[in-house]
Parts: sequence; structure tokens; C-alpha cells
Amino acid sequence: MKYYGAADVHSNNTCLGIIDESGQKVLKTKVSNYSKLILHELEPFREKLQGIVVESTFNWYWIVDAMMDDGYKVHLANPAAVKQYEGLKHTNDFDDAYHLANLLRLGILPEGYIYPKEPRTVRDLLRKRLMLVRHRTAHTLSFQSLYCRHTGFQLRSSDVQRFKDYQLEELSPFEHVQLAGQANILTMRFLATLINDIEKKVLRLMTPQPQFIKLKTITGVGDILGLTIALETGDITRFPKVGNYASYCRMVSSQHLSNNKKKGQGNRKNGNKYLCWAFIEAANFAPRYCALAKRFYQRKLAKTKKVVATKALAHKLARAAYFVMRDQVDYDPIKLFG
Repeated sequence: MKYYGAADVHSNNTCLGIIDESGQKVLKTKVSNYSKLILHELEPFREKLQGIVVESTFNWYWIVDAMMDDGYKVHLANPAAVKQYEGLKHTNDFDDAYHLANLLRLGILPEGYIYPKEPRTVRDLLRKRLMLVRHRTAHTLSFQSLYCRHTGFQLRSSDVQRFKDYQLEELSPFEHVQLAGQANILTMRFLATLINDIEKKVLRLMTPQPQFIKLKTITGVGDILGLTIALETGDITRFPKVGNYASYCRMVSSQHLSNNKKKGQGNRKNGNKYLCWAFIEAANFAPRYCALAKRFYQRKLAKTKKVVATKALAHKLARAAYFVMRDQVDYDPIKLFG
């Protein structure tokens, strides 16, 4: 007898459901989010359990890692692609778990990629850096607005980074205004220290990686963008074709067309937002240093909007990055742009 299981994970509990090869339910239980309790419930089915499905939610790391470390074959379900039958009158957490188990039993489960544990921690650290950069930018803009309100002059972001403590007294005679400006300046300095520490740590880990070294040959891709692309991509062989990779990077149109008319739109956010950001950033830098990239960008810009032209160049760079990582070759702009 073969068994198929699924876990519907919530913030404080997990609903486990197991079915046999004929689809009959053999286990229905809800346990707290402790890996030992969940593994204890699965133990009687270990030998005949063909696999167990976990939905890709915000908190899947701990349960997937615990099951894989204990020897179970885990499948990560893609929630954006899993569709329930819309005619159902009533569903609950156990029905969701049994539905995932049935999809696994029938061999039609849409699966996500389980990123390996150790490099996943490095990738998430780099994501934390991006969050801190955005916070620093928010404080920079806040201080620029404060300065303009009380002096009437614009202050460049580079000048904000070099702003001295004694200059706060010149900003305004009011102590409350000075304190507000000091809060922005001190926070920016603190965030800058954390960002630099994270960058040094990740760079030390990634410098000898061949995938990272080859990515830096792409025009517009430096240390940070190269790190982001390499870590967010992971194993490049999981993308069978370059089109799959471009779609994962959110570089492919999501429109539904019929007779050249727009009939609808798909999920534009289906893909990796960090890769999308990285390639758009690279597309903003590439025309400055590559004549072929600049010519391609200007040709697109003459026909459409700036944002569309930038996205078109980002799409080209994403396709180039795929072959650079897959074949471990240096970037060649002539092959890309002709």
C-alpha cells in the first residue's frame, strides 16, 4: 500500500492529511508547529509514504527542512498554480491538505523549487540588505524634504550622506526641527554600517563562485547585482529554456491577446521580484558603458516610452545572463545585440 501526504501549514498549527493509493483518507490530525510532533505523526507511514506536500507559504522553511533532514521526500506546492474545484460548497484546512495529496497521487502537482538550506540563508541575507537600503533611502528623502521646508533649498542625496552634526544648528533655530533631522541622519549612518557589513560578508562567500565571476562580465552588472542574480537564480539547470528563465525574471508579457486585441491579463507578479529589480537596474547602467546596449536602448526609446525601452533592454540582459550561467562563458555583447 502506498501513501501520499500533505501539510497545510499555518502560523501556529499544521493540518496533516494522508491518503492511500485509492484516495481513501487514512490520517487526519492537527498539531502545533513543532517539528518533533509532526514527525511523530508521520512515523507510522514512513516506509510507504511516497511523498509529502507542503504549500509554499511565508513560513515553509522550518517544516520542509525538518522533513528532509528526517529522510522524507518533500514536494513544495506552487499556490499560484494550484486550483480548487470552484463548485465546492464547503472546504476547510483538511480538505486543502487532501487536495494537495491527491494532486501528488495523480502526478499533476504544480511544484515550486526547494532552495538548498545553506545558500538560502545567504540569499535571504542579501534580501535583508535590500530592505535596509530602501529604509535608508526613505530617511534620505525625509531629510531632503525637511531641509527644503526650512531653508527653501534642495539638497542632493550625496550631500545628505556628508551632512555634519553642527550643520543641524544651521538648519533651524528650533530644537524640535534639529531633533527630527538628527533622527534621520543617525538612522542613515546606522543603516549604512549594517549594509556595508552584509555586503562584505556575502562577497567573501561568493567571490570564488564561477557563476558569480561570469555574471560580472555583463555590462552594468557589478558586485551587488551579480550577487543578487546568482543567489536568486540558484541552480540554473532548473530552467530548461531561456524563455522559462526570462518569465521567472518577470520579463515576459502577461497579456491575453486574440486577433491582436487585448482580452485580459495574467498574473504580472508571477516570478521573482528580486531578479526583476536586478536586471532593470543593470539595464539602467548598461547604456552608459556599452555602445551596442545604448544603440538598442535608443532605438526602442524612439518608438515607445522610457520604461518600456528599459524593460526591453533588461529582457535582453536576462537572456544573456541565462547563457552566461548555463554555459559558463563570458558575456559577448555582439552575440546579444548583433
